[in-house]
Amino acid sequence: MKKDLLKLLDLSKEDMEAILNKADQLKYEQKHGIPQKYLEGKTLAMIFEKNSTRTRVSFETGMYQLGGHALFLSGKESQIGRGEPVEDTARVLSRYCDGIMIRTFAQSEVEELAKYASIPVINGLTDFCHPCQVLADLLTIREHKAVLEGLKLCYIGDGNNMANSLIAGGLKMGMEVAAACPEGYDPDPQVLAFAQSDPAFHFSLCRAPQDAAAGADVVFTDVWASMGQEEEKAKRAKAFQGYCVDASLMALTHPGCMVQHCLPAHRGEEISAQVFEDHAHEIFDEAENRLHAQKAVMCLLMSQ
Repeated sequence: MKKDLLKLLDLSKEDMEAILNKADQLKYEQKHGIPQKYLEGKTLAMIFEKNSTRTRVSFETGMYQLGGHALFLSGKESQIGRGEPVEDTARVLSRYCDGIMIRTFAQSEVEELAKYASIPVINGLTDFCHPCQVLADLLTIREHKAVLEGLKLCYIGDGNNMANSLIAGGLKMGMEVAAACPEGYDPDPQVLAFAQSDPAFHFSLCRAPQDAAAGADVVFTDVWASMGQEEEKAKRAKAFQGYCVDASLMALTHPGCMVQHCLPAHRGEEISAQVFEDHAHEIFDEAENRLHAQKAVMCLLMSQ
């Protein structure tokens, strides 16, 4: 693996398998009370320019369980939020800490941070991608289905950071991927180009959610308006009418189909309350697996 986790497009299938296998090991150890002091004495700087619940708690808890320490740095309260160049922040934190996790808006900021940092940089979320979440998603699917290769992954909704990472991660792991997005809300062109780059990939972009869901083994969805898009809520609500994961859509999927949602969920919008509760155990397994997948990433990058 490279020293950073910036986007799944950078990783090979073997890289992702190594992360998932390490996550399996760490999850087993944590459940059985086996000490996990792999990062004892090490410190992770966590930069948050976007608010968070799951990202902060899972990274902070993960570092504690691994014997290290996590430092919370709010974008509003730190020098990076007052205009300090990213390259200077990268070089300063590299003198103090052993790793950096950043949750921000622009992917370019994460890439710039990694360029100048001499320690590993982990992308906790950008507007372009959400690699840690999708690693947790793949871990959850593998736990429930035993395999990834050959399964059909369906995504319904906005072609956002989740869609981008699911397409990249799913295709690299040998899954068929179908995405249904309204016109004007497609995944990033870079990701669509990747999806067409290998004749072995099985990818389709649909307008009708029913076409994408047909025969799916796992259905994903996400909120219609992500953080920073609140002013577009009314416009997006109109554009996404009919893009709800409900009982009628699930009737088209493969028997035993899973449902995944990165949370928070807006019941009655992108997912019905019934479908959410019918699949709540899978969704909260997915939420828990953020902890284990991220601990695996930190171990593989920061214990070197």
